[in-house]
Formats: sequence, structure tokens, C-alpha cells
Amino acid sequence: MMKSLKNSKPVRSLCAVALLSALTLAACNERHDPAAPTSGTGKAVEAPEAMAFPDAPGGGETEAADSLVLRAQVALDRAGFSPGVIDGHDNRLYALALGGFQEAHDLPATGKLDQATQTVLLAGPGTSATRRVVIPAAFARGPFARDLPHDEAGMAGYPKLSYRSMIEALAERFHTTPEMLATLNGPGTRLAAGATIRVPDIPDAAVADLGEDPRGWADTLQRLAVAGDQPEADRVVVDKSQGTLRVYDAADKLVAQFPVTTGSSHDPLPIGTWKVRGESRNPDYRYNPDLFWDAKTSDKETLLPPGPNGPVGVVWIDLSKEHYGLHGTPEPQNIGKTESHGCVRLTNWDAARLAQMVKTGTTVVFEK
Repeated sequence: MMKSLKNSKPVRSLCAVALLSALTLAACNERHDPAAPTSGTGKAVEAPEAMAFPDAPGGGETEAADSLVLRAQVALDRAGFSPGVIDGHDNRLYALALGGFQEAHDLPATGKLDQATQTVLLAGPGTSATRRVVIPAAFARGPFARDLPHDEAGMAGYPKLSYRSMIEALAERFHTTPEMLATLNGPGTRLAAGATIRVPDIPDAAVADLGEDPRGWADTLQRLAVAGDQPEADRVVVDKSQGTLRVYDAADKLVAQFPVTTGSSHDPLPIGTWKVRGESRNPDYRYNPDLFWDAKTSDKETLLPPGPNGPVGVVWIDLSKEHYGLHGTPEPQNIGKTESHGCVRLTNWDAARLAQMVKTGTTVVFEK
């Protein structure tokens, strides 16, 4: 029964901070070479299968229960101004997303869904809150790691740190939470290939044409509904006090904004101007407990395989500030609500989108 399925991930998350000494890029360690012939599991990566979620009969009909907030959150996500997880709640991250969208469209940045903002944000087709879709067979096959442990030693024994369940994978695909999917569908909803469910109206992404793709990045993008083509970032600004990452183009126009978790009193965000050194997509992760102030004395150094449930999620964007980066998370519901070990953490889908915007040399500014 869907109502009984919960996201049981722990609050503690391992960031990379000055702490990720072994997750180096291709120039330093061929294990992370994007041109290497394996996925990190020793097996060749196959071309991604079609994972489009077709509309079910009546799938485009708006539900009476769909709130204006939910509709606006979906529209903001689609526009590149992420509210974090889509949950229908009028909260701080939703207000931040509205403020960013308003600034980008020369509207008063009130953080409120006023009539002028509604006119721009919700105009035209493709602005519904939810739709009914059919789960495709390729997506339903997973793989899933239903018994994946939460400790590093246990994780190291798995070939991939996959989603633990279908509902967790669906939640990330539609930029929401398992609890929200349960609310939209009710108890007893079947989750299997060919089943019909109601989801936030996040559209499918076409398979990105990446050429040689040994680590399966095109498949990851498709599973997260992130298009390969994104606006090119000229400058990225992380605002610590606000908890946002803002992307500007070469004309200094704000083109995207994502909520982030940044640092803590133990591991503060390094204020200053840095550069992107490169990216590690679907990265391996070397956990060294000696580098974590809150590690258990029994923890051992270990190499963790790639996967969305890894400590840095689906991507690590390396910065010129040694050991610091921008990355994903296995805990999207905690973005903007908990502390990190110094780095900048985003939801997996926002991190993947950002990875398609930046390149080596992109300026990244950390502000108080």
C-alpha cells in the first residue's frame, strides 16, 4: 500500500568538503576518467532505453485537489527556478523560487504568487499541476537495491548505490517525495510496469546525445527528467544566508536558481571566488573517516560505488578551492533544512541540471 511506504533515509549526509580527498577527476585519477570503458562496476554501459511516461487516458485533466501552490511549484521547476522537492507547501524554498523567477522576468521580487507573477508563470499550455501517467517497463526494471544499508561499510559491498524502491525512483523522476506520491494516489496504488499513477507534471527528457558515455550519464539524466541542453552558465553565485545557487549567463541575466545546503559551524562555506575544474558524473566516492569530525571511531576507509544514493548523489562538480565542490544528495527532502560538511549540496535533479550548465573555467562565487 503506497501510504505505508516512507522515505527512511537518515538525516546525516556525507559531504565532500576538504574531505573528499579521493574523489578526484580524470586528470588525477583514471578511475574517474569520463573516457574510461566501464561504468565503475566493471561492466560496459549499454545505451539508455526509452523511459518516456506516456499519458494515461484522461491524464492531462486537472484534479480538483491540485492546489495553486502545487501548480506554481511545477511551473517554477520547469522554468529552472527550483522549489526543491515539489510538495504543494507554501514554504521558504517556494518563496525563494518565486523571488528568483520574478527577478529574472523583471517583476517585483516579493516571493509571493501575485497576479502579475501568475500571468507570466502560468500562461499558456503545459502549466498543469499533475498528470496521470503509465509506468514504462524500462523504468520499472530499476535496478533497485531494496536492502541497501545506510552505513558506508555496508554500501561498499554493492555494485551500485541504486534507489531502494520504485517509489523512491519515481519521486526523484518527478522531483517530489514518496509521501507526496502517496498523497496524490492514495493507499493501494500498484507500482509496476504498466500501472497508472498521478504525478507532478514534470515532462520527459529526451535521451541526451553525449557521444561516448561509459558512465551512463544520459541514462541518469533521463531518469531524473533533466534535458541535456541547458542554458550556458557564465557565473554561478551561491548565497549562504539565503540558501540559493543562482546561475547567470554571459549577459549577466539570471537564468536559473536552485535551493542549496551550504556548510556548518564545523565546516563553513569558503567565501570567495573559485573556478570549476571539472565534473565527475556518476562518481565513485572514497570515504575517509579521518577527514570527518563526526565519524564513528569504528568507521573504516572504503570506496563506495556510484549511484543516486551515494554520499554525493549523481554528480560532483569540482572547484579550484581544493576538496570543495557542488554535488547531489541522496536526501532531497533535507535541502535547505540541514547542514553539510562544507560543500554545496543540491537535489540530484538540480545538480544534474547544473552540471549541464557549467564547464571547466566557469566562475563560482561563494557569498555570505
